[in-house]
Amino acid sequence: MNRKPALADPDLAHRLSRRGMLGVAAGATAAALVAATTPASAGEKGRGRPVLPPGRLGIQLYSLRDKVHTLGFAAVFAELEKYGYDEIEFAGYSQGSAGAITLAQLKALARDHGLHPIGSHVGYYDDNNPNAYTFAQNLTKVLDDAEALGLKHIGTASGPFRYGSTVDAWKRAAEDFNTYGEAARARGMKFYQHNHAEEFSFATDKPNVRLYDVLLAETEPDHVYLEMDIYWAYCAQFRFGKRPDGRPAPFEPVDYVLRQPHRYPLFHVKDGVRDETTRDGYRMSDVGDGDIDYKKFLSKVTARTHHGRRYHHWQTEHDNPVESYAFARKSSEHLRSLRSGRCGD
Repeated sequence: MNRKPALADPDLAHRLSRRGMLGVAAGATAAALVAATTPASAGEKGRGRPVLPPGRLGIQLYSLRDKVHTLGFAAVFAELEKYGYDEIEFAGYSQGSAGAITLAQLKALARDHGLHPIGSHVGYYDDNNPNAYTFAQNLTKVLDDAEALGLKHIGTASGPFRYGSTVDAWKRAAEDFNTYGEAARARGMKFYQHNHAEEFSFATDKPNVRLYDVLLAETEPDHVYLEMDIYWAYCAQFRFGKRPDGRPAPFEPVDYVLRQPHRYPLFHVKDGVRDETTRDGYRMSDVGDGDIDYKKFLSKVTARTHHGRRYHHWQTEHDNPVESYAFARKSSEHLRSLRSGRCGD
């Protein structure tokens, strides 16, 4: 059963509810208004339909930064084409020591290898450098470059901690995000924020309020979108499943998505081995080598459609893979192998 997050702040609860309904009014139906469907079974477990939607498998190029730096984008894109990837998400547009490349060349190179650039990570702010390549300091340039690459999404992996960890600080950051989102929408793009674990922590001035709920409540649903990093969300479930006073505050990452599926166009598919002796509760691994049940997660999310529309793109990632090409290949093979099984799987 999906449960709404417990919010101690009545005004925040009202705003969160209103944001969800505004998103529905904008044309995207929330999960609560969609009849739940169970993936069709083809009999024997593992022989059902693929749970990964066709054409939606991508990779965050940060995972391959070593190869981009030494070999260049052309060599990396050729490998990704062989591994069956459909999409790429940028983490910078330079090749480092591999040489210079223009945005036009980068766009053409991706096209030539059958890869669709779906998004990009850019810094949120650098208040010490007015010329920084960030949303706060150079919004127009950031959007110009994204538009030149033909991106439909442009986002940041920076947390909304620019002004602190209080509720008001996050409301202020949310206004920044609304500004960036409105500017991106005017260009035909969606602005998004990628989470780490800390976004699910609690406000320092109101320890009953989860900061992620402030972000959802205070951002406009047709201007600001989310890219859930599923691994970090599960780490947050481990780290922040209790309030600072020790009272339980459990949450399920997928429930956030199912309540407002239209707000999550992108995901980071990152795996981890459960290890409760560590700070995060998991040790990062290649996709398929860990304990996160991606067949269940993808099945729940992709079962939600509206008039046949699917909103979601899935980007594999590993922050520090042992061998980045091996990670990319194994992750693609694993996700493409997942099939719906018996009802309820």
